Amino acid sequence: MMMTESKQEAKPLTGWRVLVPRGGPWGDGVAASLRAQGAVPVVAPLINFAPTNDQAALDDALVKLEHGEFDWLTITSATTVDVLFAHRAEIPSTTKIAAVGETTAAALMAVGYHVDLVPEDDNSAEGMARQIIALEPEPKRILTLRSEIAKPLLTKSLKKAGHHVSSVVAYRTVGVPVTERIMRDVQNGRINAILVTSGSVAEQVRAQFPDIPDTTLLAAIGPRTAKDAKKAGLPITVVADAQTVDALIEAVSHFTLPHAADEFAP
Repeated sequence: MMMTESKQEAKPLTGWRVLVPRGGPWGDGVAASLRAQGAVPVVAPLINFAPTNDQAALDDALVKLEHGEFDWLTITSATTVDVLFAHRAEIPSTTKIAAVGETTAAALMAVGYHVDLVPEDDNSAEGMARQIIALEPEPKRILTLRSEIAKPLLTKSLKKAGHHVSSVVAYRTVGVPVTERIMRDVQNGRINAILVTSGSVAEQVRAQFPDIPDTTLLAAIGPRTAKDAKKAGLPITVVADAQTVDALIEAVSHFTLPHAADEFAP
């Protein structure tokens, strides 16, 4: 009877070692979700943000934001949330915040910011623009914070609809070299799955881990990230059907561990 109970209580990712490619509050949250499913999370940040080349413009925008000069703030990546948190930016309740997807929304909430809009169908800059335009027939003051490499699609769409948009580069994305231990664990298959949560992460996985074993599962957080990963030359194993951490972990949990028997062998 006891054996039956223990089998029923076995968690879907028991024995798995899963690489979480971003740190900070978001990475901590993903690690907790993985532990709840029985996995051992390995938090190894592959990307981080570097200061914008125009710090004065960002500082000015954040002061205006804190003073309530914007009706909307748009956030298109979890990294932008890291920048806001690092600057201890205060966002008044009168300013509505739009997050491009559930991952970004979760990052905002993890550090105490509110979220007023997440695109319902299309988790992209275009989807966000369409929804804000539909909600706001009158011109509004909108702050769009973006990375240096991001195309200003959101800004262009909002301006075309008659809104007053301030587009500011919040950060530059840089790769973070992993430790030799992590590199070795990936190469020898001790890491069973790698979570691919953005195009930038995909590029770093490809660059830093040139010899990933075929048994290692590469899981992309939604179709858009999978497309970016394939463009970077990364062979994705599974794609979450929604751009959420829960959907990503759920997608991984449908697979069986290739070498559970010797995972913890000396």
